[in-house]
Amino acid sequence: MENKSDLETYLLLSSEKKTIAVYDKQNLKNLYINNYNNKNKNQDLSNESVNYFLEKNIFKIEKKFHKFVEKINLILENNEFFDISISIKRNNYGEAITKDKIVHLLNEAKDECKKSMDDKKIVHMVIENYIIDEKNYSFLPLDLKCNFFSLDIKFICLSKDYFKEIEKILKRYQISINNILQFDYVKQFLSDNQNDL
Repeated sequence: MENKSDLETYLLLSSEKKTIAVYDKQNLKNLYINNYNNKNKNQDLSNESVNYFLEKNIFKIEKKFHKFVEKINLILENNEFFDISISIKRNNYGEAITKDKIVHLLNEAKDECKKSMDDKKIVHMVIENYIIDEKNYSFLPLDLKCNFFSLDIKFICLSKDYFKEIEKILKRYQISINNILQFDYVKQFLSDNQNDL
């Protein structure tokens, strides 16, 4: 079996269903999809149920495509996520705002968040607002000169213990997590006519 490919594997775990899909990045299409709707909508995502679902699908996928599933993009819908909102401000001394300055400020905010939330993993970092010389912007106006700018940032976090449980299940199949995505966050980027992640 080959190791490298243009295929990406996605695993959606929610209380309502489990879905695994293989997506061809080059041709932009789904090549494999399997859903399992949980009978009990409030069913906890137990290790046994996730393991059973993976056991039924991983080997089928590897056999069908003659490629190992080594990494998976994990989409989670559960109550383990929580948000932390912060604002961070920078004195810009009348200079132009650059992408590097924004990246530096984001890294600083992320480092501060990690220090105070040691037992949590940051999954998404969302800039909700830019404030430039006391004026709000929903986008980043690069090269605008200003004295001060600040960012309102939302961190979407996940318990490291929960992450380790999922990681342990996937390791049984020699699979590592490529990305973790929160279902509700990803869903907001779908158009009205799209109903499937």
